Amino acid sequence: MSEQLVSQLVNGLLIGCMYSLIAIGLTLIWGVMNIVNFAHADFLMIGMFTSFWLYTLYAVDPLYSIPVCAVLLFLLGWVIYKFIVSKVMTGPGLAQVVVTFGVSIFLANLAVWLWTPDFRMIQRPLLHGTWDFGAVQLSVPKTVASIGSVLFSAGLFLFLRMTKTGKAILAVEMNRTSALLMGINTEKVNALSFAIGTSLVGVAGAFLSMYYYIYPQVGGTFGLLSFCVVALGGFGSIEGAFIAGILIGIVQTLGGYFFDPAYKYAIVFAVYLVTVWIRPQGLLGW
Repeated sequence: MSEQLVSQLVNGLLIGCMYSLIAIGLTLIWGVMNIVNFAHADFLMIGMFTSFWLYTLYAVDPLYSIPVCAVLLFLLGWVIYKFIVSKVMTGPGLAQVVVTFGVSIFLANLAVWLWTPDFRMIQRPLLHGTWDFGAVQLSVPKTVASIGSVLFSAGLFLFLRMTKTGKAILAVEMNRTSALLMGINTEKVNALSFAIGTSLVGVAGAFLSMYYYIYPQVGGTFGLLSFCVVALGGFGSIEGAFIAGILIGIVQTLGGYFFDPAYKYAIVFAVYLVTVWIRPQGLLGW
C-alpha cells in the first residue's frame, strides 16, 4: 500500500468523524420527531460564525468557543422548536418540510445580510500545523477536531443509554404512543431532542472553524452529505450514523484519489444508492 494511499485513508477517517457528529444531531431529531430538519446545516454555519467572531472580536480560540457554541445552539434550537416547529408537529408532513426549509432560507439570508457572502477563515488558531508520522502527515486542527467529534458522539451515546432522560428519548423514538401511555412528556422530549441535535451541530461548527472556510452557504455540502449519512446508517440510529459518516468520509477521499476529484461526491452518492437498494432500512436501521 503506497504512502499516499495510507494518507488518503487517514484523511478520509478524519473527515468521516466530522460527518458523523453532524449527522448524529440530525438523526436524533429525525428519529425522535420524524421530521426532516432542512435547517440543520444552517445551524452548523451559525456555530462556525459564532466561533469566528469570538476569535476576531475577543481573541477566543475556536477550541475554547466550543462550550459557547454548544449552549448558544442549544438555546436557539429550543426557541425555534417551541415557537416554530412545534406548531406544525401535528400537521401534514408537507407543512413540516416547508417550515424547516423556511427556517433554513431565513438563517442563510440573515447571515448574508449581517456578515456579507464573503469567505472568511481563522488564520492562526491555537491548534495549527501538522504532525509528521513518516508516511502520514496529520493536520493538527483536523485531527483534534475529529477526536473531539468522536468524544462528543460517545458522550451522546452514553447519555441516551445511561440516564433517565436519555432512555425517555429512546422510548419516544421507538414508539411515541407507548411512551406517552407510560407517562413520558413527549412534547418536552421533542424540544430537548431538537435542542440537543442543534447543539451537536454547533459543536461541529466550532471544530470546523479551526480549518475550514466560513461563509453563509457553508452548510450546503455538509447538509446534503449528512442526510445521506443518516439514510445510509439507518433512520434514528446513532450508531448507524456514526459508522456511515466514517464510511462516507473514506469513500469520498478514495474516490478523489482513484478517480478525478471532481467526481468524488458522485461516487459517494452512487455508493449510497447501491447500499440502500440492497438494504433500504440502512446499515443499522430497524
